[in-house]
Amino acid sequence: MSKTIQSGSFKCNPLPDEGAVLRQLVADAELDHAARAEISITAAKLVEKIRNSARPGLMESFLAEYGLSTNEGVALMCLAEALLRVPDIITLDALIEAKIAPSNWRKHLGHSTSALVNASTWGLMLTGKVLENGEAGLVGTMRAVTRRLGEPVIRTAVAAAMREMGHQFVLGQNISDALKNAREYEEKGFTYSYDMLGEAATTEADARQYHLSYSAAISAIAESCIHNDIRQNPGISVKLSALHPRYEMPNRERVMEELVPRVQALALLAKSAGMGLNIDAEEADRLQLSLEVIAAVLSDPALKNWDGFGVVVQAYGLNAGPVLDWLYELAARIDRKIMVRLVKGAYWDTEIKRAQVLGLNGFPVFTRKTATDVSYISNARKLLGMRDRVYPQFATHNAHTVAAILQMAGTNRDFEFQRLHGMGENLHDIVIQENDTRCRIYAPVGAHRDLLAYLVRRLLENGANSSFVNQIVDKAVPSSEVAQDPFLDVEKHQGEEQNPAILHPIALYGNARANAQGWDITDKRDLEEIEKARTPFRKEQFEVGPLIAKGAKGIEKVSLTNPYDPSDSVGIITQASPADVKAALTVARPWKASAKRRAAI
Repeated sequence: MSKTIQSGSFKCNPLPDEGAVLRQLVADAELDHAARAEISITAAKLVEKIRNSARPGLMESFLAEYGLSTNEGVALMCLAEALLRVPDIITLDALIEAKIAPSNWRKHLGHSTSALVNASTWGLMLTGKVLENGEAGLVGTMRAVTRRLGEPVIRTAVAAAMREMGHQFVLGQNISDALKNAREYEEKGFTYSYDMLGEAATTEADARQYHLSYSAAISAIAESCIHNDIRQNPGISVKLSALHPRYEMPNRERVMEELVPRVQALALLAKSAGMGLNIDAEEADRLQLSLEVIAAVLSDPALKNWDGFGVVVQAYGLNAGPVLDWLYELAARIDRKIMVRLVKGAYWDTEIKRAQVLGLNGFPVFTRKTATDVSYISNARKLLGMRDRVYPQFATHNAHTVAAILQMAGTNRDFEFQRLHGMGENLHDIVIQENDTRCRIYAPVGAHRDLLAYLVRRLLENGANSSFVNQIVDKAVPSSEVAQDPFLDVEKHQGEEQNPAILHPIALYGNARANAQGWDITDKRDLEEIEKARTPFRKEQFEVGPLIAKGAKGIEKVSLTNPYDPSDSVGIITQASPADVKAALTVARPWKASAKRRAAI
């Protein structure tokens, strides 16, 4: 890995063998059966404390009632996700009717410990009744009228419900409100990392607006940076894809020329404020480019003596370990200290589908949830061993993961836990009270129009019935099961680490045929292979002209150039003459012959 780092470029197989990676992670975790059993016992006690300490949070209550294991939960998730891209009101009304009307909302009424969730259930039940079909006569006619007049109201209500749900997980609509709302938890000893909501920039104007938004937020947050220790001050998280409209490997040169100065400017602003700045993780196809940008920014001499530059690493990625090694060696080579936030990962479904669509040779992420849990623990061990150069930040809402980190860290508490605003409050309240640890809250900030994409990711991440957030309030699930050792499941599937329920990209169509193999233009190896195939033809001069049965004579000769590079001459084309056209039509006359003759030709 050290040879790789010297060039400033991260080079690693983007699609390694899942089984081999997982076996190495199990070994690197260095946890024997006794240690793992102790972690599970500690975690189970944490679960009991969470269940007994206070009323659960809204996210836990919502997912307990409407997780992905219920038809109603799936309907709501689909509806929320689809609201992001419904093009018109007619389609939106049809979608609401399709998703809400058939569901049995009545069975959820009054079950939740949250008044907001119960109120939402009432609304969904009544909406479903309005949308029901099938009644005849006067009652049916009235239903139809109510249904027709009610759709705009229902549409507005559904959108409002989604906004209200999202509002629970966003600290403020602007940075000023967020800073005010943060004071309650800051007084309890928590710190914050602010995230300005928004998706990737699609235009240069978008990118400039995001850059201004980040700059303004850093300036506003600076007033709260009152400590000499940067770890005690609030910070900010930025998305590289929000700062450049063509943030993709084929545009590498442009990205390095235009994006790097923008990130450097934000980093210098954060340094002057005495705060941390984290580069958020994104999809795997941007990993290589992200690390190149990070290396270029962090190597700026103007950032020397600033320990606040941070990078987010996703544990569900098969290359999470090599990325941590690369970051550590980069920090050592340029003599810096950095922060690394370890998260489970937020784009799993996208990574799986992209690999299948492209027909890749594997997946960039683990195909079992327990494998990601093991990866997180193993890479947490790695991070704890890097503290001479790295300040570890462990973002998790899982009691077992917290228990594992506390045991592996021993008495050295030079790290922090992190949680999302609106989630995991009880777990982190207990941990910060009972252990000498820091805790930071990742707090999204933004207007209602930006909430939905963020909310959907949170719901999809935590909606499965195997999710810790989903299970924590369900007392029918024993605490020992909620805190179960993920290594046991990984051991159970030795030799079958690739989840058979998730079709391998090549085997997407089963025995019918192999999936067509695509080219991943974000993978340097694929790009090198494409370039290698093109090289012999770069200087080739092609001569083309009309091809007919009686030999074309042609007329004008025209020079052809590469549309991508007008200075690149491709060859010469000879245009067909009127005589050539006439000859071609004459030869084509047999097509008026019988079907047998045409078939023979």
